[in-house]
Amino acid sequence: MDRTGELAALIRRHGPAEGLAPTAMRGLSLIRANGPTMPVPAVYEASLCLIAQGAKRVSLADQCVVYDASRYLLVSVDLPLVGHIIEASPSAPYLCCKIDLDLQALADLIVIEGGAASKADLSAIAVYPVDPDLVDAVCRLVKLLERPESIRALAPLIEREILYRLLIGPHGPTLRQMAMVDSRISQVTRAIIRIRERFNEPLRIDEIAAAAGMSASSLHAHFKSVTRMTPLEYQKQLRLQEARRLMLADGLNAGAAGFAVGYDSQSQFSREYHRLFGAPPRRDIERLQSVTIYAGII
Repeated sequence: MDRTGELAALIRRHGPAEGLAPTAMRGLSLIRANGPTMPVPAVYEASLCLIAQGAKRVSLADQCVVYDASRYLLVSVDLPLVGHIIEASPSAPYLCCKIDLDLQALADLIVIEGGAASKADLSAIAVYPVDPDLVDAVCRLVKLLERPESIRALAPLIEREILYRLLIGPHGPTLRQMAMVDSRISQVTRAIIRIRERFNEPLRIDEIAAAAGMSASSLHAHFKSVTRMTPLEYQKQLRLQEARRLMLADGLNAGAAGFAVGYDSQSQFSREYHRLFGAPPRRDIERLQSVTIYAGII
């Protein structure tokens, strides 16, 4: 069995149900879908997504990428993306492994590995041809789920190898930028953290810029170059996605959900919700409740 086939078998074994399944290893999730899905907005953390079977389309503003078993997805910063599984069936389900990037481990590895940071295009999402050595390392990481007593000792070593494989690959320059405290992408990451921590509060650009170590004008320019949206647009997507979760999972009505995420005007909330999700809140939630699998597939 080739390593991609082995990874597919491991995901089937340890993620047998549809949806996203956290595992005993911090930062490792397994994802399965038995059929194509509707486009689903969700926040993707900085992560590696490696598909063992099936295919998916991910969109960020005007940028769209497709990845499958021959191409992996790398997300550099936390982003509200729209994901759409386009190839899956009960006999050949979509099977994916998601590994969150540990920026501290990445910074430590860069110090040891050496090499100066080169200019990066700061692409927040990108797909690259699969490296057999990367697939091999991911297989060994997932296989540790069968030996839980070894996870604490061996998982950090394999995760470090995975980071190294990414670092010496085509996305290496951007990864180096991510780990540098004073780099633009690192500053944008700090701004994103501040927005996510207080997404239901009024957006105060000066405070966010100060937290990021940038001027307000510089924040706007570099935030949009990395995320393809303004800080306000980023906050709006976070609010609307959380409101959708509150209505779907907790049973809140549209008014209560909108207020909980920071909207004072119910009409504005409904208008912006419709624009993002393609239907008014109530109709959208009824549609989602009729679908067997909704979120958790990223």
